[in-house]
Amino acid sequence: MFRMTPLFLFTEIFLVCCGTALAQQPSDAATVRSLELKWTESYKQRSIDILSSLLADDFVITVEDGSVYSKAGYISHTADSKVRVDIAELSDLKVRIHGNTAIVTGSYHEKGDSEGKPYEYRDRLTDVWMKSAGKWQVVASHYSVPYKP
Repeated sequence: MFRMTPLFLFTEIFLVCCGTALAQQPSDAATVRSLELKWTESYKQRSIDILSSLLADDFVITVEDGSVYSKAGYISHTADSKVRVDIAELSDLKVRIHGNTAIVTGSYHEKGDSEGKPYEYRDRLTDVWMKSAGKWQVVASHYSVPYKP
């Protein structure tokens, strides 16, 4: 008959607890995917504080017409009361992790009103996230209109 020694029992409990704790930790890919969704919703709701925390200080975004904005420029655009975003949604997201860097690709759909005129975009996106001091922030973003032959 097998008899549990205190050391064996402790080791078993320790391994079960560690395994459970690790299983409950979200993967980096799941974390970044969640942050992408949070970013999109924050943009739609004009939640400047949340946006500011998600964007690295040296953040840069290139939009459909080739214009490039810094973090301050992007936040100014987001806060513009002449723009109302009714729909902001992501689809087809793919997250690839390379160490402390995450590359996200996907599709973006936005619809709203700008200075009294309706608009609608359907774009492809590439976002680059970096993990520093345990925190993920987006450092670069690129949006482009899909090619239509």
